[in-house]
Amino acid sequence: MLNQEQMNSKNLIKPAMGKIILCVGFLFIAVFFLTSLKNNKTVQKSPVPADSILIKKHLTVLTKTPQFRNYKNIDQLNAVAAYIHQNMNVYSDSTREQTYSVDGKIYKNIIGSFGTEHKKRIIIGAHYDVCGEQEGADDNATGVTALLELARMLKGQKLNYRIDLVAYTLEEPPYFRTENMGSYIHAKYLKDNNIDVYGMASIEMIGYFNDDKDSQDYPLGILSWVYGNKGDYITLVKKFGAGKFVKAFSTNFKESNQIKTETFTAPKFLKGIDFSDHLNYWNFGYSAMMITDTSFFRNKNYHEPTDTLETLDLKRMAHVIDGIFMSLINLK
Repeated sequence: MLNQEQMNSKNLIKPAMGKIILCVGFLFIAVFFLTSLKNNKTVQKSPVPADSILIKKHLTVLTKTPQFRNYKNIDQLNAVAAYIHQNMNVYSDSTREQTYSVDGKIYKNIIGSFGTEHKKRIIIGAHYDVCGEQEGADDNATGVTALLELARMLKGQKLNYRIDLVAYTLEEPPYFRTENMGSYIHAKYLKDNNIDVYGMASIEMIGYFNDDKDSQDYPLGILSWVYGNKGDYITLVKKFGAGKFVKAFSTNFKESNQIKTETFTAPKFLKGIDFSDHLNYWNFGYSAMMITDTSFFRNKNYHEPTDTLETLDLKRMAHVIDGIFMSLINLK
């Protein structure tokens, strides 16, 4: 039997426990509500969505070639350049070749322009050559296919900037990090001619995804604590002080919510952060970034004969293209 003091203590505990239970309940509801908001972000509907059938068609043409599209096979590179030019020309305000000579051979960048009434321009680029003897499906037929789909999607759109879609040659070794890269030639042309450039985005491998545990590596192991260990997202890669264009483009891309997206900001010297054509625009002082599935940090087919069309996730690749498109048409 309880004495009076014990009864008074029990009476005090009961309302206190009730308040605690009520607070825990409210906290649970709040966490559930916030989680629901996070997992149910509104997906912006693209007025012209990427077409998976066309994506597969372009990838097939680019990868199933008689010869590998490397720097040695100049005729094959020219055939691919002609295919890009032909398809760009159907939709663009203007399409042109930017030619230059390396070791007595002529190489070509292909440029399709949209919104040519605007002075300030945005460069969206991807390289069409491969490293060695391989199909180069992810690296970088995916990037070139994105350019071709963007050309179709941009036709007739109201734009606030001129957009140049540029297919580069000679990104791969032995010309990587040299002045023979197609992107170096293009970036230098912009600088030499004082062309008003808002910024540049390099599309570098956007078709490989893996939902398995431990399918994603990083230049620093600790980063898995932040980004997770599954290769199930697309990455917007930028350096510190990347500039206004990169900030605006990245914000638009993430807000369009087309695909799971991570933003990776690091010093320029960190391994992998400059492994594409955007490095030449950095070198000429432009705001530039890379859109990537993280390349060899995820896709172990990188620079191997196993980098084939059959390894790609075309559905998620289409969502990446939709994100790029939505970012461009919404830039103010």
